[in-house]
Amino acid sequence: MDGTRNGAGNEQWDQDSLAAVAVGDVLGGTVTAVRAYRDASVALDGCAGPPLGEIVSQDLSWRRSAEAVLRVGQRITAEVVSVDRENARIRLSTAATENPELWRFLKGRCPGELVSGTIASIESFGVFVALDEGPGHPVFPGVGFVSHSGLSWCTVRHATEIVSVGERVRCEFLAFDTWNGEARLSLRATRPDPFQSFADRTEVGRQVRGRIVKLAPIGAFAEITVGVVGLIPLRELPEAPVTDPEDLVRVGDEVTAVVTTLERERRRFTLSMRQVSGGR
Repeated sequence: MDGTRNGAGNEQWDQDSLAAVAVGDVLGGTVTAVRAYRDASVALDGCAGPPLGEIVSQDLSWRRSAEAVLRVGQRITAEVVSVDRENARIRLSTAATENPELWRFLKGRCPGELVSGTIASIESFGVFVALDEGPGHPVFPGVGFVSHSGLSWCTVRHATEIVSVGERVRCEFLAFDTWNGEARLSLRATRPDPFQSFADRTEVGRQVRGRIVKLAPIGAFAEITVGVVGLIPLRELPEAPVTDPEDLVRVGDEVTAVVTTLERERRRFTLSMRQVSGGR
């Protein structure tokens, strides 16, 4: 079905009508109920029976303002997000029809695609990127967003360690975040992964040097090189068994350990200090 389905009297939608609805269609209807957290039910045009349409909060609006909340009796057009034919339910998005140009742009992006832009804002929760292509965002300073974990392969305490406002960046597109109407991006994906370089030159049984960077109930974490951190389980600390790694090591200690496992795909490895002659 293409375009907006027009009203067709009071006939009940039958299975053929429901079967004709596809994701991406734009349907018209009337809001019949608005519940807590801004979920809503919609009586679709041409349906005299119970409302078939529903809008959940993340599909309602990107504006997050009181005037954007739906009202009972309000006429709307919304894009079909999914169709549950077994239960005769159609999930709709008014965010899609509220900002059609931006919705089309974000839907057209593919995971792994490279996009360019400028750092527009640095926040405590991540970084907004104003993309070179596509429309702007109705609320946020940029359509692109990079979380802290997507900035670097290394641990980031604050985004300003990696980027600055006005800086030009090239990022990998990860996904279309329909809740916020933004492109989830990764800056680190465009840069060499230090773990893979480490894995290329390392095998189980190799002895390595590192620095303790974190203590946890399960053991101690040692950074072998920038962005490459492995776990030394409690049982593999020197003079084990112990119940608290702080009894044997401290953050900042330089240690020698043997690589005991190496999982390239999961980007993790474990170490043993007990297997090193002479302990620490």
